[in-house]
Amino acid sequence: MERKNAWETYDAKETAALEAVCARYRAYLDASKTERECAQETVRLAESAGYRDINALLRAGERPAPGAKLYSVTMKKSVLLFLLGEKPLEEGLNIVGAHIDSPRLDVKQNPLYEDGGMAYLDTHYYGGIKKYQWVALPLALHGVVAKKDGTCVTIAVGEKEDDPVFTISDLLIHLAQDQMEKKASVVIEGEELNLIVGGKPLQGAEKDKVKAGVLALLKERYGVEEEDFLSAEMEVVPAGRCRELGFDRSMLLGYGHDDRVCAFAQVEAMFGLDAVPQRTCCCVLADKEEVGSVGATGMQSRFFENALAELMVLCGETGEIRLRRALRNSRMLSCDVSAGFDPNFASVFEKKNAAYLGKGVCFNKFTGRRGKSGSNDANAEFIGRLRRVMDDANVHFQTAELGRVDVGGGGTIAYICALYGMEVIDSGVPVLSMHAPWEIVNKADVYEAAKAYRAFLLNA
Repeated sequence: MERKNAWETYDAKETAALEAVCARYRAYLDASKTERECAQETVRLAESAGYRDINALLRAGERPAPGAKLYSVTMKKSVLLFLLGEKPLEEGLNIVGAHIDSPRLDVKQNPLYEDGGMAYLDTHYYGGIKKYQWVALPLALHGVVAKKDGTCVTIAVGEKEDDPVFTISDLLIHLAQDQMEKKASVVIEGEELNLIVGGKPLQGAEKDKVKAGVLALLKERYGVEEEDFLSAEMEVVPAGRCRELGFDRSMLLGYGHDDRVCAFAQVEAMFGLDAVPQRTCCCVLADKEEVGSVGATGMQSRFFENALAELMVLCGETGEIRLRRALRNSRMLSCDVSAGFDPNFASVFEKKNAAYLGKGVCFNKFTGRRGKSGSNDANAEFIGRLRRVMDDANVHFQTAELGRVDVGGGGTIAYICALYGMEVIDSGVPVLSMHAPWEIVNKADVYEAAKAYRAFLLNA
């Protein structure tokens, strides 16, 4: 069952459409270095496309009609989009769901210190990373500082051409004999991921003069005191834009493809729906997947269920049992990236059941690890339905497992949504160097994912 490379099938018109989609994706990714920024950018695009905040309708007691475009935001980190269909919500929704958090370094709450004539910020890594990949790179600082008076200060340094950047130093090879003998997992320890943020003493300061200089700049530019770090959320991410990769510009190198490439494809699909659908279409953008989908903004919370309950009340479909039926009758694509086959590391893949860059969106019947532990395992009938939907829409798709048996494994939000009794399968874009500071995707797969999610929303 060899799948054809999607590029081989495109004519000039479709190639132009693909390039337009990928240009929008690059802009989306560059504006979305953190989950907060991704949520903000999604809402901006949604409002431009005519979406309205559900809370505005609740306050006005306004009943939405089929075709209504609505959104809901939870703690500025998770977003839901709804396009109301003709059929009652009780009959189920067609849902696409991705996560918008990515592996990174988080700044600790008491982070700033001076040592050896330099100022540093202590960090704590977030999600599964190879810690040694985060040293000797240009890094940027993004986040918010919430002050005691209730105001929030936004900080983003390291992305503009004239911005300074930050970095974490590595040991020079001439002194690294002992380091080079260590296992990769401990070549760089977690407590060694200390961000260099300054090196100039403040004139007139009595002690910690470099630290004092950094604090003076923070006070001058942002009105931030050292104690304000206690209520800050600052993230360290790779500095720089998403770039085209290869002589043929067929791929994209960027930070956060996992999982903002699927988030973008979902948003692109939702905004491309012109007619009123039969079943209500829903796009879920969740936080905290990389650490187990926990917390108030993670998929294990009730933010999705609560928003749907509010929407059903607005539509006159009240009652707990109706909500339960709506969830049970829904169909969902859990849109998360898959491991792309890498010839440099072929031994960890089973070639017949691997995802290949350029061959389209990937469906993973199950995830989990070692005997499918912790997986959602989609049923055959649902997959058969999806095959028809994808073929009818001329979508290039492939199926895969995440590595060889007893080697690979991973989790998504699929198993959480399956708890409602809905049909769910994982579907996403193949990625090389997943969870590295810079990841690789193929433009064709981004384009095919957007096509696939649109077809699913309309016809699942």
